[in-house]
Amino acid sequence: MRVVSGKQVSEDVPIDLGLRPKRLGEFVGQQEVKQNLNIAIAAAQKRGESLDHVLFCGPPGLGKTTLAHIIAAEMGVNIKVSSGPAIERPGDLAAIITSLRSGDIFFIDEIHRLSHLVEEKLYPALEDFVFDIFLGKGPAARSLRLNLPCFTLIGATTRFALLTPPLRDRFGATYHLDFYDELAIKLILKRTAAFLKIPATEEGIEQIAQRARGTPRVANRLLKRVRDYAQVMADGVVTKEIAIEGLSKLGVDSIGLDDVDCKVLRTLIDKFGGGPVGLETIAASISEDADTIMDVYEPYLLQLGFLERTPRGRVVTKLAYEHLGLPCPKTSQAQTSLWKQA
Repeated sequence: MRVVSGKQVSEDVPIDLGLRPKRLGEFVGQQEVKQNLNIAIAAAQKRGESLDHVLFCGPPGLGKTTLAHIIAAEMGVNIKVSSGPAIERPGDLAAIITSLRSGDIFFIDEIHRLSHLVEEKLYPALEDFVFDIFLGKGPAARSLRLNLPCFTLIGATTRFALLTPPLRDRFGATYHLDFYDELAIKLILKRTAAFLKIPATEEGIEQIAQRARGTPRVANRLLKRVRDYAQVMADGVVTKEIAIEGLSKLGVDSIGLDDVDCKVLRTLIDKFGGGPVGLETIAASISEDADTIMDVYEPYLLQLGFLERTPRGRVVTKLAYEHLGLPCPKTSQAQTSLWKQA
């Protein structure tokens, strides 16, 4: 147990909840999304209506769940939280939405994983605020329509392309969250360090921010682990030297690549000559799940320009060879240029 702000809390889960900003003004980064949300919330409040349905998409760890809770706080309403895999049957969906009050928010994480049957039941609830249930079976079965209060559905997904067009079209606003720049990550780390009472220098925070992959969740996780290293191996202060040593022990290099990132790149280079290679082949080669590679590791490698997607598969770029200190084959450079032109 730890004591934070006079309260006893366990090490990770409650602390993570406390780290989340409660208002839009406290939320760091995603300026365009914040501005649009501010306008939408203010307009809904002026009209005395519930907020239109909202969809957040983007890589994991960028703040989709946090923004859903912030919207509830700004609107002054309750929020019920679930996830796509957790809502297995229409009855599960009915139990949640029939308990909502007027203006409440229903947040579904990983909404692209809703079953087809549940999704079909959700459509009339989003458009007409009604829910149809069937009582009995066979010739004696009858339909019962339940009227629902006006509520707001907030969906979050890491796989926007997997959403069906009918579901996508029922959201009034769609916001894509991008990776954070280093300045925003530094501000988040300073806020976290202050909340957790971690003594840290500006240079120590900067080293962690450079390796945070542009993701607040990763930044906070690295800060906690460097804090552990500083407390055990030093005087408890996260300095530049301690941050570098602690992060190297975790297998995180100077730009945030970890063991799996390097394994993906080296497997492509050593076993397949730099590509092109299909995603399933890469996953099988490193004993990792293909969806995990696509959702967690690949976005950052693409952002760095270390990987390219081509019609024939993934290809390692010249930048990746340079970062790993390996000579880039001329054939690989020529092939990449041809694929770009195509």
